[in-house]
Amino acid sequence: MHTKTPIEAERLALQDKLDLQKTQIERNRLGQFATPTGLALDILKAGKRLLGEKDTIRFLDPAIGTGSFYSALLSVFPEEQIQWARGFEIDDHYGEPAKALWGEHALDTTLADFTSQVPPENDSDKANLIVCNPPYVRHHHLTPADKSRLHTATLRASGVALNGLTGLYCYFLCLSHAWLAKNGVGLWLIPSEFMDVNYGAPIKDYLLEAVTLERIHRFDPSEVQFGDAIVSSAVVCFHNSPRPLGHVVQFTYGGTLEKPRICRDVSADTLAPNRKWTRIPFADTDVTTESAIRFDDLFTIHRGIATGANSFFVLSAEKAEALGLPGAMLKPILPSPRYLDVDEIKSDSEGLPRIDRRLMLIDCGLPEEEVRREFPQLWAYLNEGASQGISERYLCKHREPWYSQENRSPAPFLCTYMGRHKEDKTVFRFILNHSRATAANVYLLLYPKPRLARAIFGNKDKVRAVWKALCSIDPESITGAGRVYGGGLHKLEPKELAAAPADAILEVVPEARPLQATLFPV
Repeated sequence: MHTKTPIEAERLALQDKLDLQKTQIERNRLGQFATPTGLALDILKAGKRLLGEKDTIRFLDPAIGTGSFYSALLSVFPEEQIQWARGFEIDDHYGEPAKALWGEHALDTTLADFTSQVPPENDSDKANLIVCNPPYVRHHHLTPADKSRLHTATLRASGVALNGLTGLYCYFLCLSHAWLAKNGVGLWLIPSEFMDVNYGAPIKDYLLEAVTLERIHRFDPSEVQFGDAIVSSAVVCFHNSPRPLGHVVQFTYGGTLEKPRICRDVSADTLAPNRKWTRIPFADTDVTTESAIRFDDLFTIHRGIATGANSFFVLSAEKAEALGLPGAMLKPILPSPRYLDVDEIKSDSEGLPRIDRRLMLIDCGLPEEEVRREFPQLWAYLNEGASQGISERYLCKHREPWYSQENRSPAPFLCTYMGRHKEDKTVFRFILNHSRATAANVYLLLYPKPRLARAIFGNKDKVRAVWKALCSIDPESITGAGRVYGGGLHKLEPKELAAAPADAILEVVPEARPLQATLFPV
């Protein structure tokens, strides 16, 4: 338990007061989530260990808020050791009261957007300790003009080219490179998703090539660090210096920064920016080891149908019949995984799933005039949806006609798209589908590629053996392929499952092994 200083208690009271004056939606949009006191202290203690015996501290927080890291700085370092301390804060709502709070201390806060500031030219004017919890603003909240400006500025500051899907926190980290003195220490509290997603590859490349990455601590996603933000967090620690030969990076997981549950040292030479780093602390083998066969060698993988309005387009079979909707314009569709209590979906003589919750999907490609003339009950239902604004929803208005659906034929194998750890249950479920039911985008649909399809076609025993093999795959290799969010919510995109190991399937259907390229002498 960390003891709060009087000024920290005052800061926390101010933080609570200011937070209450904003809605949760406003703070989410701006990525404003204050760092808890104990975590801020742990991060500054880590910084002290990395700095070593420095005569003076030149401190910078590019997104200072009410000053949680500055408060921790005063608790960890004697004030006479601090040469200067600077902070930037874009939001006057927090910046002005914070300036008043720290008025008698040596903190110089500039109320401005850090990403627009000009860094010092001389190394002696730069910070030797940068600590930051940058705003967690997703890319879709950034305008095209913002992205263009940030891309150019980041490239100039650090040589890193970030793509358009990058969150604001990545720009902050890379822009700060121009503010950090040689051999200075950077400590960043950021979402751990950069370790796995494609847009995080340039960040990992920066950490491997531009600086010396010392440590990454990833908090257990089930132990959310911010009470008001569902995000899985990591602390990234590095020196602004060339990486020495034979350098080892420490990966830690769970517990606290000071007392992690899992520790693993990994040679920096074995790390690569295109691999998923969240797997590393748990790996039993070298992190460069890859499976010989991956899911995309055997399956084409798609997300299920995104209707744009499930509550309108997906109806119970009973309701569809009561409304008189034509069977030719309906497709059976599986319920959400939480309403599906079996992992093998059997079929009746008509190909309909033999499950308790039978649902139908409206899918009609006919023009409006023909629907009105031939199917008056369906036309009445569609008109009701149009009056509710369904036809103007984003996905619907980009379809022609608006009540048609994506083409997703029934898949023999499915995988759930998201899930949480539950006792005696895996996060992601593999489902065997004997019916002609399609599925919504809460599932991933697995279609066997030609060699696998030929190997199992018409052979129920082999189809079942493939399903059993899917279920036997190490659950950690599947969860490790995806990403995890605060609160322990795991998600798995098609490309992520595609990269997961699938050797187990060839153990039961060896003839499905993909042909390897053969080199012939010239």
